[in-house]
Amino acid sequence: MNITTAIMPIEVLLVEDNPGDAELTRIALEDSKISVNLNIVEDGVEAMAFLRKQDKYSNVPHPDIVLLDLNLPRKDGREVLAEIKTDNHLKRIPVVVLTTSQAEEDIIKAYNLSANCYITKPVDFDQFVRIVQSIENFWFAIVKLPPE
Repeated sequence: MNITTAIMPIEVLLVEDNPGDAELTRIALEDSKISVNLNIVEDGVEAMAFLRKQDKYSNVPHPDIVLLDLNLPRKDGREVLAEIKTDNHLKRIPVVVLTTSQAEEDIIKAYNLSANCYITKPVDFDQFVRIVQSIENFWFAIVKLPPE
């Protein structure tokens, strides 16, 4: 880990409409050995406003990574993923699809839209926590994230 990582928290944008899953993610990241700043939005429209620093999000940090649910109100995760990966200012942000869908068509579409990985949420609490901690261990401790 370099000095910048030790000082600056990893900025995570969680796009999740289920308050229970958002809370489980927050709990799982709380025990992190790495400093994580978790921002949560509940739908795709808010996600794009956050990423583009529009309106009430004008002063938010640039996320280092996005954890994206697919089934969202107003604008679904597939649309959000497509917008992120076609926007020159956003496309380098890693997007981890974290969703309940196990549908092969969703998996293929997510990768075709340049998702960095696709993870199906487990229903068991302990397994969910392990999945989030695995994401944390890989993306925050092993992977070198792109600068803003």
